[in-house]
Amino acid sequence: MNKLKSILLIDDDDATNFLHKMVIKKVNCTDNIIVKTNGEEAINYLKTETDGKYPQPSLILLDINMPIMNGWEFLQEYKKLEENQMAETVIVMLTTSLNPDDKERALSFTQINDFKSKPLTPDGLKDILKSFFLFPDDI
Repeated sequence: MNKLKSILLIDDDDATNFLHKMVIKKVNCTDNIIVKTNGEEAINYLKTETDGKYPQPSLILLDINMPIMNGWEFLQEYKKLEENQMAETVIVMLTTSLNPDDKERALSFTQINDFKSKPLTPDGLKDILKSFFLFPDDI
């Protein structure tokens, strides 16, 4: 099975990040999981060039409520990145928010591909992989 190059988790909650890493490892869809605890850290990571290349994670799982730079502010900054700093990235907003306005707002961003409730489950991750990365149905 093909694996994603990397998955970037952007969430300030350590327990959530621990759980989401466990889910990603269980599904075995990438060998590289990067965690950033707020939008500013994530933007700085995406802008960091190493050996002439930017990280360009295959998938970003984005929380809304975080200190320093929240998910909405991250999206505003993300839109300003160079094409080669954001390429091939699917962004799924993961939140505990039950507010339908948040879902509507999230899906109004062309950069947001999906909106899911936390916590991410193996089935939820598999749905994302099948929808956006053409993974087989039997993953």
